[in-house]
Amino acid sequence: MSYDALFTQISNMVMCHSPSGAEDEINQYLIGALAELEVEHWRDQADNVIAKIPGRDDSRAIAITAHKDEIGTLVKSIYADGRISVRKLGGSFPWVYGEGVMDLLGDQETISGILSFGSRHVSHESPQKAQQETQPVTWETAWVETKRSPQELAAAGIRPGTRVVVGKHRKQPFRLGDHIASYTLDNKASLAILLELAEQLKAPPVTVYLVASAKEEVGAVGALYFSQRHRLEALIALEICPLAPEYPIQPGEIPVLLSQDAYGVYDEGLNAELRRAATQHDLPIQMAVISGFGSDGSIAMKFGHVSRAACLSFPTHNTHGYEIAHLGAIAHCAQILAHYCNDL
Repeated sequence: MSYDALFTQISNMVMCHSPSGAEDEINQYLIGALAELEVEHWRDQADNVIAKIPGRDDSRAIAITAHKDEIGTLVKSIYADGRISVRKLGGSFPWVYGEGVMDLLGDQETISGILSFGSRHVSHESPQKAQQETQPVTWETAWVETKRSPQELAAAGIRPGTRVVVGKHRKQPFRLGDHIASYTLDNKASLAILLELAEQLKAPPVTVYLVASAKEEVGAVGALYFSQRHRLEALIALEICPLAPEYPIQPGEIPVLLSQDAYGVYDEGLNAELRRAATQHDLPIQMAVISGFGSDGSIAMKFGHVSRAACLSFPTHNTHGYEIAHLGAIAHCAQILAHYCNDL
């Protein structure tokens, strides 16, 4: 897959809003893409979108997952002046988004508002002064200005629980040479890998389920539902990998295979098989142990749904923010997994 095609594919999916539990836009995109590829696919009761690549031995199966939900916020309260109080959905922080357009995904209509932190030209009499000097902005002190009446908001289907995400007005990805920069690369870039595998894999040795999992950011709900109902020899999660001084991870085009995260250790045997698939085809790979992180794989393994799990990822700056990743690392993840599936 060329970098141009990969950038376009990811960009198309980034523009599909998919906060946890309100993932219809990305569902429609994925179902359309899989139909074009003429791959067997369906959406299950947990809102996962699943493609099945039948294996020559259909009694054995593995799953590769990429979650399709993004972080964001949800409405807590609606005030008489049209201001909306929101709380985090997944690992979101208001200072990451900054003041600007947010889209409120109402039951009848999507409307836009402005994430607001208050005026800067204030004294210590105003609570916003602390944001300039001693305290970060929090969701409790931020709000969304809509300039609509409560009646207008109700007519649009805006209510407590309505999902609110960074607006499409400022969501279009940006190209930095061989890198892509965007909100929600976690995990729209991994979905591009799933679609590439759906196109590449033809009659692998064992059946491969490609799972665009739902509600990962709020507890890997979709992956747990799927892995509880399918007998799997292994589950491999596709993810971002945070670049930070505490981790010896090289930025650029080399994918990262995790040995451990906050939920526990990954399977050493499965990791060895993935490393072998990479090295036998002269594809680079690096290892890491990270914290403050979990994946479909580590969570499913922790709860006993699968005996073996791994997490293959691509190095990413500014995770859960305006993320930056090398297109080559994303492409290499697809190549490694294609070789692994065909070599089983």
